Amino acid sequence: MLSTSAKADHHETKEKTIVEVAVGAKNFTTLVAAVKAAGLVDTLSGKGPFTVFAPTDEAFAKLPEGTVESLLKPENKEKLVSILTYHVVSGKVMAADVVKLSEAKTVQGSTVDIKVSDDGVMVDKAKVVKTDIECSNGVIHVIDSVILPE
Repeated sequence: MLSTSAKADHHETKEKTIVEVAVGAKNFTTLVAAVKAAGLVDTLSGKGPFTVFAPTDEAFAKLPEGTVESLLKPENKEKLVSILTYHVVSGKVMAADVVKLSEAKTVQGSTVDIKVSDDGVMVDKAKVVKTDIECSNGVIHVIDSVILPE
């Protein structure tokens, strides 16, 4: 019985874009608000494919108080775009392929470090907590911290 519902959920996400999946999930409200404020909805709803390392609401809550509110202001849009695109890699990189990498070039232009150990996979200083959420235009890997370009 469980496997059937898991397959149904998996099938449903494969037909939705990365943005639609994030909007439908309950733990990405801050990410969705940030994507909207940055004007990236159309981009991340586009053809892609994209790989998104998606921070949860809890990940955003780890940032210093006032950081998210500050980034969502129109005058900080450029900085917000830079941070968000640092979480995106061109192409559809599934977990089995991520673990073979030591770094990945982001859409922002910088590279993220990827480290694989017995404790799991780290992208910069964020731990990957869920992998391979397939979408119609790419894949989402959930991370427990917001990663920031240097």
